[in-house]
Amino acid sequence: MNPAGLSIMPPLDDAPIVTERLMLRVPEPRDRAALHAMWADPRVMADLGPVKSAAESDAALARHAAYAPLGFRVVELRDGGAAIGFCGLKPGASDTPIAGMLEIGWMLATDYWRQGYAREAAAATLAWGWATRDEPAIVAITAERNAKSRALMARLGMRHDPAMTFDHPAFALDDPRRRTVTYRIDRR
Repeated sequence: MNPAGLSIMPPLDDAPIVTERLMLRVPEPRDRAALHAMWADPRVMADLGPVKSAAESDAALARHAAYAPLGFRVVELRDGGAAIGFCGLKPGASDTPIAGMLEIGWMLATDYWRQGYAREAAAATLAWGWATRDEPAIVAITAERNAKSRALMARLGMRHDPAMTFDHPAFALDDPRRRTVTYRIDRR
């Protein structure tokens, strides 16, 4: 156990990351419906990108599986087993200023917002990253306008790096999500 009381597994182990209320585990076929619903929800995707079809959601799952031993994990409630989100680490996109850096990200179904689950999942993911990776820092990006994610990044101890603000190439020139901010936390 690490100081935060989280179960941390070796990098090539598919064992889940366990917190007080959550289990973060490798996605399974039974998770597809819940993840498809999140990616199809305009409220969830408001600052993440366009809503996704089932086929696009499956492609996203395949992309994350290819990042192994990194990749996003399903966020599951330990009490009841509901899949409520997706959180993890991946390589920063090659066409952005975070290329080659370790990036954390998360999304939760709207029924589970404002209950501390995103922070709990992200803190566990950061702890797993520090315990299993060598990178000197972990970064997170979001649309400049996404105040809720930015506030969570700050609560996680990440700091805004204005020098790494950029226009995300995945968004059209006139898309308000294009202006992207970067937050960073350094290894202690």
